[in-house]
Amino acid sequence: MKIKDMLQQPDRSRISLEFFPPKDRALWPKFFETVERLRSLNPLFVSVTYGAGGSTQAATLDIVSTLKRDFDMEPMAHLTCVGACAEGLREFLDDLVRADVSNIMALRGDPPKGESTFTPSDDGFQHASDLVGFIAKNYQDFGVGVAGYPEGHPEAVGLEEDLRFLKAKLDLGGDFAVTQLFFDNKAYWDFMRKIRDVGIVKPIIPGIMPIFSLKFIQRITSMCGATLPEQFLKDLEQADARGGDAAVQEVGIRHAAQQIQDLLHNGAPGVHLYTMNRSDGCLRIMEQVEQ
Repeated sequence: MKIKDMLQQPDRSRISLEFFPPKDRALWPKFFETVERLRSLNPLFVSVTYGAGGSTQAATLDIVSTLKRDFDMEPMAHLTCVGACAEGLREFLDDLVRADVSNIMALRGDPPKGESTFTPSDDGFQHASDLVGFIAKNYQDFGVGVAGYPEGHPEAVGLEEDLRFLKAKLDLGGDFAVTQLFFDNKAYWDFMRKIRDVGIVKPIIPGIMPIFSLKFIQRITSMCGATLPEQFLKDLEQADARGGDAAVQEVGIRHAAQQIQDLLHNGAPGVHLYTMNRSDGCLRIMEQVEQ
């Protein structure tokens, strides 16, 4: 079923999850143990990433097929422009059709490791909108999600330009957007006001990433442009000095739970939880959230 239709169901779950396929298949049993534990959250859908340059695209296909067949989950496979060609896209999408997977997350993607800039393929897949248009033209039975950036894409000239790109993706056939991570809900609500002003009416699902390590989240935010609020950063630094990752995780779990509660209470269409494949931490977060 398309996620856009699931979002219209009155008694649906309001939580969705994102998983990261292990590069080493020897770790798959542990990964699927994590999936099994998080299945208790009854997610509306689950998205599955793949690495830069399509480094785990085959794993993504296998995992979304398994999630659909063996776990009775509604999976959404990530698809990027990196190295994309029409023939390869058709092969991947045809495989998804055979696996009864109905939803795609269309992204430009990050440059392959070792490259600082994005180089489009010879077939001209340069932006996520190119993927959206290709799917809308050739595979109308797929549901399509796209990315939104409450604090602006790091490469965008400004938020106004970024909003135009988001609207273009949705107008071309995107059904909904999932946002980049953020740590101050004001960024999401401000973003929502701005997108409504430019005529975007499709659902925008906020994406929340729990913090389990200060060094890791500092690296991620430096890459994606997300801002850590000053007081929150101080709390994390104090926790790190006091007790390392274990103490940081306590602060991060509490903050993520508060973010999710506020978002759901104030009318967000759902929350997409970037699990980091950490079932214990995610379960502890959701224990603190009333839905």
